[in-house]
Amino acid sequence: MTRACVQAQAYGARGDGCTLNTRALQAAIDAAALQGAELRLGPGVYLTGALFLKSGMTLHLAHGATLLGSRDLADYPLLPTRVAGIEMRWPAALVNVYGEQDVTLTGEGCIDGDGQVFWDSYWALRATYEPRGLRWASDYDCQRPRLIQVFESARIHIGGGLLLRRSGFWTLHLCYSEDITVDGVTIRNNEDAHGPSTDGIDIDSSRRVTIRHADIAVNDDALCLKAGRDADGLRVARVCEDIHISDCVVREGAAGLTFGSETSGGIRRITAERITVHGPVPVGLLFKSAPTRGGFVQDLRITDLQLLNVPVALRATMNWNPAYSRATLPEAEAAHAPPHWHTLAAPVSAEQGRTRVEGVRLTRLSAQGADVAFEVDATDEVPLRDFEFNALDIQARRGGHVQDVRGWQFGSDCRLQLASPIRVGTRCELAGLPPHTTLADAALQRRDVSTLSMAEQDVL
Repeated sequence: MTRACVQAQAYGARGDGCTLNTRALQAAIDAAALQGAELRLGPGVYLTGALFLKSGMTLHLAHGATLLGSRDLADYPLLPTRVAGIEMRWPAALVNVYGEQDVTLTGEGCIDGDGQVFWDSYWALRATYEPRGLRWASDYDCQRPRLIQVFESARIHIGGGLLLRRSGFWTLHLCYSEDITVDGVTIRNNEDAHGPSTDGIDIDSSRRVTIRHADIAVNDDALCLKAGRDADGLRVARVCEDIHISDCVVREGAAGLTFGSETSGGIRRITAERITVHGPVPVGLLFKSAPTRGGFVQDLRITDLQLLNVPVALRATMNWNPAYSRATLPEAEAAHAPPHWHTLAAPVSAEQGRTRVEGVRLTRLSAQGADVAFEVDATDEVPLRDFEFNALDIQARRGGHVQDVRGWQFGSDCRLQLASPIRVGTRCELAGLPPHTTLADAALQRRDVSTLSMAEQDVL
């Protein structure tokens, strides 16, 4: 049966790049949903505020069609959602699938957030917040629209050649959702400038998600698994699980594949394969959390990870970006603190805040032109456990260091060409590597990143 087709122009949409089309496009979307139809957007530039796709419909952006985001924050209504690990009201994304099922967003067109105005507002606000001891609140108080959000939804398909660019905040956020497929997207957020927190794809407390054929250049985490922050994330306790990522390329970003830092609800049963990461991306595989996050990361299978001129092959830190991660409410600010400040600053006990990372199988990681092979720091109370490495091929100028690990096993097929050995903490359990590649170092200390400037912490 041929699916019914709705044309956006029939509802008054104009692709002239200056007419605000929010009402016309939403009317066309609503009509397509009523018919279970496909809404087709032909060539042109359609300026719009937030749009809400509905159950049972398809939005198809033809080659040459661009949804261009409004620069006016008032065009993105405030909605209950999760942002950077906590639940709060936040502007809608440019394109939203909010509490819907069976929605397809596809085509070879473009969704452009025109994010510069939102990036500038963030830096301006942060400059006033840092002297007040509020670096951690900047990302929550400067409201910036995401490009696409899928929230509390199921059976959603996104891809088919879409170009996603210049997002005001995270590009594609999949939250509290299930049975999602993203297949065939190109993400470009750095073409005009480098916007803060312009993540690529964030999979957040969702399950049964498949990501394929994503080509990503962003200014923060490219492919990222998340599950809530601190007390609020522990309260919600929604796990991120059964995720499959394959055949992706990361060209720019903070790391190629990231787990955390929002780990509170737990991350498990993740498969990632055939991922290529290019320099200048600073880290290939990144595990990050904080002493107040808690939760777990477990049962990961990562194969065929190719790193080309990426400075650090594998980094793990359980004390990531303290200026952002540790929300301490200054006494002088308490009287006028909004509710989400208290949410962020809610105490978490030392035991609840410990993140457990275990059961990682890494096979066929190739790193050429690396500066450092390993930068690994956890805690003595909760070391990183049961990592198994097979068929590694790492060429690096420095081995780096490994601290706080138990049950790390390297197969006999691992090949490490290191100009200097890996310094290993004395209580580590690390086996299988040739003796010349490691050096026991009783003086090895965890790096105190809290002594670094806020700008330096941001890029670690």
